[in-house]
Amino acid sequence: MPDAPVPKWLEWARILQAMAQIGLHHTEGYYDRQNYARLRDLAVEMTAACAGLPAPEVLEAFSLQPGYATVKCDVRAACVRDGKLLLVQERYDMRWSLPGGWADVGETPSAAVAREVREESGFTVQPVQVVGVYDANRSARHMEFFHAFKIVFLCDILDGEPTSSHETAAVGFFPLDAPPPLSSPRTDPRHLADIAAALADPCRPTAFD
Repeated sequence: MPDAPVPKWLEWARILQAMAQIGLHHTEGYYDRQNYARLRDLAVEMTAACAGLPAPEVLEAFSLQPGYATVKCDVRAACVRDGKLLLVQERYDMRWSLPGGWADVGETPSAAVAREVREESGFTVQPVQVVGVYDANRSARHMEFFHAFKIVFLCDILDGEPTSSHETAAVGFFPLDAPPPLSSPRTDPRHLADIAAALADPCRPTAFD
């Protein structure tokens, strides 16, 4: 599947916001702070106008991540049982995705994905291989305003029973080539294709953007 183009306004607004956030974090000069604050306000105005959002809400979102602007990390697990892939139904849109979510500060990536699988599906797993590392903002539907990378792990199921959570409405196993409607951008057909390729060839190099 070809990458979906990022709207130019979103690309520009992301860059402006990151520059402003980094500048406000590092500078101590009064006039520099004024200039960086104005740069941030331009990013807010652009995002609010193009996305149809209230400017105060955009500014609040921008203020949630102070300090040096960097990429967030989304971890996902590919768990196969009897030739079928574990998927969870997201309460957010009632579509299906690989279990996973944001890695927490202080966690290793493998610990984060194991925790997410346990919380969202009820299964205890052991990560064994990285299928791919992806730019999560280049998919059929872009993620949030902030830039994110996605790491998909191949995991062995150790024990547990299907159990839904406050984030997931259902848990199920599906053929890789016949999944239910997918929750984009959490999981898309490219991820499933790379998982199938990794299962067919354990020596296959890790996919990456």
